[in-house]
Amino acid sequence: MCLSPSLGVAAAVAGLLSVGAALLAMPDASLLWAVVTLAALAGHALAASGTPRVRWSVAAGAGLFALVAAANLLWHRERVADAGEPLGSQAATRTYLVESLREGLDQQRLTAWGLALGVLLLSVAVPASPARGGRRGVVTTVLAVAVLVWCGLSVAATPGDPPLPELLLALQPALLAALVTAGVLASSGWRGDRRGLLTAGMVLLAVVAVRACADLASTWASWWAFVEPARDAFLQPGFMVSVGGSAGGALEVSSAVETAVALGGAGLAVAGVLRASRENARP
Repeated sequence: MCLSPSLGVAAAVAGLLSVGAALLAMPDASLLWAVVTLAALAGHALAASGTPRVRWSVAAGAGLFALVAAANLLWHRERVADAGEPLGSQAATRTYLVESLREGLDQQRLTAWGLALGVLLLSVAVPASPARGGRRGVVTTVLAVAVLVWCGLSVAATPGDPPLPELLLALQPALLAALVTAGVLASSGWRGDRRGLLTAGMVLLAVVAVRACADLASTWASWWAFVEPARDAFLQPGFMVSVGGSAGGALEVSSAVETAVALGGAGLAVAGVLRASRENARP
């Protein structure tokens, strides 16, 4: 069908626009183009050839990613709208900071849940991929173990001294995302497309999952240190939280790289699963 390749090209173009907007410190535009990218990927999967189970599971995974990106876009716009409001007294400032951290935690948890469930939906189509095995499967298994070790080290490096049981409880969605992503990464070497697109995509999504663990752990530790009664005697002078964008004219290379990794991982994973399904259908 001609619709599927057209949507694939549209997803690639929108992804490049999203990365470019992130590089130019335009988070609103970057998130908007990310939604378009992921929605186009979902449409590309639905219009592609292959078994219905593969097409629908891949489309559902990409669609879930698009919904999470849309939620993050709405969250960002709300923060920008609230950024210009006066804070007033010290008590109001403290309340504002606590609420900002709480909203950040909610947003990061939502993103982690979306990543975990989206990858789970993609994994439904993996058994329909042709068997590969051998050395390639061993390599992806080793990579998956390395991802889990990396995730554990990032959590262990959490700043401050938060209680470990409460920290792990707060990190549940991010830890699940890392575990699911590592599992699909390991299986992609045993069953996947010939060109390794699925493996490449899962490597990138594993990086996103580990980063989600580290960011969520850091945010939760900051929130815990701020509200923990023994340490929360008063606000320290000069403590500031920025919720707006970066200064105009500055290039946000790190933000662009993060966007490229996330969208590239989703795109490669979708393309890899669809290609593997077609390869398996060939006589």
